[in-house]
Amino acid sequence: MADTESIDTHDTSNEAGEDALQDLTDEQLYQLVEDALRANEVLATETQMFEKYLKRVEPKDLTGIASGSGATPSQSSQDLVRRVDRKRSKSRSSNIDKSLRLNAEQKCDIAQREIEELREEIDKLKEESEKVLDLYKAIMEEADLRLAETKKESYEFDRDIMKGAVNQSSGKVVAEKIVRYFDDKIRSRDTLIEKLRLKNSTLKVQKKKLHLQLKQKEEMGEVLHEVDFNQLRIENQQYLEKIDERNQDLLRLKQMAGTTIQVLNSYKKKLSTLTLESERLKSEIASRNDLLTRIDAETTVVEAERSLAEKRNKKLRQQLADYRVPEVMEYVSEKADLYELQKKVKSWERKVEIADMALKTHRKTWQQMKISHQMANQYHMMEAH
Repeated sequence: MADTESIDTHDTSNEAGEDALQDLTDEQLYQLVEDALRANEVLATETQMFEKYLKRVEPKDLTGIASGSGATPSQSSQDLVRRVDRKRSKSRSSNIDKSLRLNAEQKCDIAQREIEELREEIDKLKEESEKVLDLYKAIMEEADLRLAETKKESYEFDRDIMKGAVNQSSGKVVAEKIVRYFDDKIRSRDTLIEKLRLKNSTLKVQKKKLHLQLKQKEEMGEVLHEVDFNQLRIENQQYLEKIDERNQDLLRLKQMAGTTIQVLNSYKKKLSTLTLESERLKSEIASRNDLLTRIDAETTVVEAERSLAEKRNKKLRQQLADYRVPEVMEYVSEKADLYELQKKVKSWERKVEIADMALKTHRKTWQQMKISHQMANQYHMMEAH
């Protein structure tokens, strides 16, 4: 606890003090006010601690504190009231304050006792909180066990009764199986109760043996001391902290494993989707290649027919150009042959036009297939990225 000093002024020096305050600047006055406020805060803290000390200790314990200053406990309590009214006769109150002020040793003693009290309160709170925490942990474990048992019994009831005891003809649950099921459950509970009773009696016997052994050790002087128990408590606390750390690591690893499994499942779904899409595209590509092969074969045949028709047409035109006027009857005969040849030429030209149109159609279809194939490849490349 810090030791603060009060500033005492006499009536004869009021004018000198006022002159000194008037000579100070605004910053110096502000600093002086700040120092006074900090000193007041320290005094308020000391007063609050001293009040707590006075409320807690017995009156007989105050004699040792007041003996150093020559004041009684009642005078010490009146000191708090006298310090407030400092405007009255400052020359008299200053001497009383000096006689009633605690010295540094007494302040250290009070602060040490306050620290010890706080430590004791903290230890008590820690013990109570540990007890409450242990109780809550036990309640949670019991609730988890009961929940697991309830889920197991619900699953068994649904498996054995709701699904396994249904009559196939009527679609209703057989009552005898339900009665048998509950009888089995009651017998199993009775067996468990008997086991727990035997275990309880065994633990009681062990408890009595341990009490006898402890009593014998106390008589022989081999009982563990408080230091040993404190050491064991510290080791137990260290082991509990290590167990908590391992549990946190295990929980973190479980969370990481769950996240990894989720990511793996998502990638598996994506892989199956892409596999199906790849198979579909492979079959489509194979069908398009077959169609392209047929179109190429047809195009080759049409080109051969077209070249042959052009050759024939050229030959006929050459013959027509080399034509000489024959006799009348020969002219008539040749004219008839000419008409026939012209009809054949027109038919072949019509066939060539049809072949050209078919070729254009096949080329257009081939271009569309190439464009669609390129777009499909771009789409799959974008999905892969």
